[in-house]
Amino acid sequence: MRKRGKQVAKSNLPEKTCPVCDRPFTWRKKWEKVWDEVVYCSERCRRDKKGKASA
Repeated sequence: MRKRGKQVAKSNLPEKTCPVCDRPFTWRKKWEKVWDEVVYCSERCRRDKKGKASA
């Protein structure tokens, strides 16, 4: 059996709440270097950010 690099259980990953849909979302590998800047859970929420503010 091959051993992979460092792995973290999904339950131990950092989590944030999306300000548009109010759902929690967890850290992704592609956000590794910019996690502090990530605000929205998806492109759809990023595009719809103005819609919630005026509603």
